[in-house]
Amino acid sequence: MGRLDGKIAVITGGARGLGLCMAETFVREGALVITVDRSGNDHPSERIIGYRLDVSDAKGCEEFCKEIIAKYGHIDILINNAGITRDALINKMTDEMWDSVLAVNLKAAFNLCRWIGPHMMEKGSGSIINISSVVGEFGNIGQVNYSASKSALFGFSKSLAKELARKGAQVRCNAVAPGYTMTDMLKTVPQDLLDKFAKQTMLGRLGQPQDIANACLFLASDESSYITGQVISVNGGMRL
Repeated sequence: MGRLDGKIAVITGGARGLGLCMAETFVREGALVITVDRSGNDHPSERIIGYRLDVSDAKGCEEFCKEIIAKYGHIDILINNAGITRDALINKMTDEMWDSVLAVNLKAAFNLCRWIGPHMMEKGSGSIINISSVVGEFGNIGQVNYSASKSALFGFSKSLAKELARKGAQVRCNAVAPGYTMTDMLKTVPQDLLDKFAKQTMLGRLGQPQDIANACLFLASDESSYITGQVISVNGGMRL
C-alpha cells in the first residue's frame, strides 16, 4: 500500500523540475496527480494528467477547480509550486517584472486556495503545501520581487491554516522553503557559484528535487496529520 492511495493531488508548475519530481513521487505512493502548467504536460504515466493553465488567471483557476472537483469528486492535496523569477536591482526593476512575479508566485496560490480550500473544509480533510524558498527567509540581491513573493507565502500559509481548521475540519496548510536545489533554474549558474552555495550548507551539498519531493510527500500524507501552519526549511542547514 502507498502512503497516498486513493488521493487526488493537484500540483502547479508540474511539467518539469520540482513539480514533476513531486508528481512522479506521489504516483509511486498511489495518488492520481493533476499537474498544472502554462505549457501543459505530456507525461507517459496514466496517473499524471496534465492541464494547460495560467495560474495567475483568476477566472481560469475557478473553472479548473470546478472541473476537477466535478470530474473526480474530490481534491485531497494541493501543492502551489508554480514560480518564476525576473531578477534585477530595485532601481532597474520594472513594474512588469514586479507584477509578473507576484502574480505567479503569490496570487496564483490565492486563486486556487480560494476554491480548493473551502472544498477541503466541506469534505473535512486535505493538505495544502505552498512552495516558498530560502530566499524568502534570507533575501537575495536582485530579487526583491521574488523574495517578497516567497516571504508572503509564510503568512499566507499560517493564516490559511487557521481558517481551514475552523469547525473541526482536518485541513492542513504548510509551507516548504527549499534551499538551492538543482533544477533547470540553477543549471545556468556558473559552477563556482554552485560550489559557493554548497559550502554555505551544513551538509556541504546542494539539494536535489527528490529532497524537496520527500518533504512534500510527508506533509501530503497522513503521517503529518498533526502538522499545520508551519514553515519547513529543506536547505541542508543553510547559513547565509
